[in-house]
Amino acid sequence: MNGYDGLRVTVAGLGVSGISTARALARLGARVTVVDGGDGERQRARAAELAGEGIEVVLGGGETLHGNTELVVTSPGWRPDSPLFTAAAAINVEVVGDVEIAWRLRGETGPPWLAVTGTNGKTTTVRMLAAILEAAGLRTAAVGNIGTPIIDAVLADPPYDVLAVELSSYQLHWAPSVRPHSGAVLNVAPDHLDWHGSMKAYAAAKGRVYEGNRVACVYNAADQATEQLVTRADVAEGCRAIGFTLGPPGLSELGVVDGVLADRAFVADRRSRAQELATVADVNPPAPHNIANALAAAALARAYGVPPGAVRDGLRGFSPDPHRIEHVADVAGVAYVDDSKATNTHATEASLAAYPSIVWIAGGLAKGATFDDLVRGAAARLRGAVLIGADRHLIAEALARHAPDVPVVDLERTDTGAMAAAVTEATRLAHPGDTILMAPACASMDMFTNYNERGDAFAAAVHGLADGPAHTEQ
Repeated sequence: MNGYDGLRVTVAGLGVSGISTARALARLGARVTVVDGGDGERQRARAAELAGEGIEVVLGGGETLHGNTELVVTSPGWRPDSPLFTAAAAINVEVVGDVEIAWRLRGETGPPWLAVTGTNGKTTTVRMLAAILEAAGLRTAAVGNIGTPIIDAVLADPPYDVLAVELSSYQLHWAPSVRPHSGAVLNVAPDHLDWHGSMKAYAAAKGRVYEGNRVACVYNAADQATEQLVTRADVAEGCRAIGFTLGPPGLSELGVVDGVLADRAFVADRRSRAQELATVADVNPPAPHNIANALAAAALARAYGVPPGAVRDGLRGFSPDPHRIEHVADVAGVAYVDDSKATNTHATEASLAAYPSIVWIAGGLAKGATFDDLVRGAAARLRGAVLIGADRHLIAEALARHAPDVPVVDLERTDTGAMAAAVTEATRLAHPGDTILMAPACASMDMFTNYNERGDAFAAAVHGLADGPAHTEQ
């Protein structure tokens, strides 16, 4: 008899992770009820499917406990102050996330986790890590906040050798007992503060990825906050702090020397030598922040014992997901780059730093962000700016304060043709050798369904440009 047989469980959320959790627990004999605030066609279809498997689904509510619940499992994104969780706390019912359940189901003999979190770069780093592990001949998967549902991966038959796990701050908040083999925090910048309540709480959630690490806590040497999280973590005896840097690596660091990704952490004599892992040219794209992602992935892989050649082969074979600093086309000497995934200022800062001369397409929903530091840091690189979306005035005001000589086009349109107009205006401002960079620094939902749709609209507009458009000299 397992610990879930007969247990009355409420699963919050009818998304991918919620469905995976409900099915796994039902197979273990739990009496599962799924609650979801939606009541649309998609939710009803999913509810009917689960009902056929003996899983009860309650739609359009989700605010109260059902059936004498003994455990609540939440999907990522449900706020900690949701009435469902308040009700659970009032009667001492435990609330955990799907990641926590996956860790418990993993047991003592399941595949080890190499875990990654951070404000930006998580998905790319985890996918790089999975590519490196595969190049080493290991059976692995990218899971967690991406890819295969983590519970499905933990219970897979045949089992995985090791898992590359992306963990959001939401997931870490609800996963108190997760203890990865090794973990990495890529960076920490203000984000999701409305959910966590404060920057301190948000950073603390990120820092949970280090708890119980056995081999390596990987931190960003350029981001002091990540190193501070390492010092606060309760780790296993012998676990090491391993930094990554875009400069030459110090002792117990990975870094870059003359275009080579070098390891001074996982070598026999790290005081006097470094191991070449790959070259900057092996990283796609070789933008500074993406090289940092590659170094973090390499550090976790090396912590697991992966040989140098697998790091090189994995990075060479890796292709980034769409809308992440993705080169769309070159037209008349101008490069067009889609970084629609840059939905906050921290991600956009990294994107702007990758190019010397930029016409910037930006704007959308600011989510409470301010743009003065971003514009101040990028002002010397800006050839022009085209602003779209609900909160574009905030960026316009920052440009007026810190880059008053940069020409700005303010587009009031929010219709489906607005992105095409933005690309047309950016093309008019650009010179041969410039990069037209769509890195909005804002969320997309004011004009688009999501950042993917926004990126697709940009790419379609670029591909729709007339052959050899004229570039007006400024």
